[in-house]
Amino acid sequence: MGAAKEALTRCWLQAVRTARLIIGVPDYDTYVEHMRLRHPERPVMSYAEFFDERMRARYRGGGGRCC
Repeated sequence: MGAAKEALTRCWLQAVRTARLIIGVPDYDTYVEHMRLRHPERPVMSYAEFFDERMRARYRGGGGRCC
């Protein structure tokens, strides 16, 4: 029963991530993982800073990927 619950949890989390991407809500966890793997020398923004920066980039025509 534990393995089934873990699989269901993984599916649910992936569905939530997909839904957020579809409606344009940025994924903070993916950002943190990216920064720690690709840019360990740079500070990681807080969730509030990240969300604000992503919304500014989205609605002002700026932004994009860093790499």
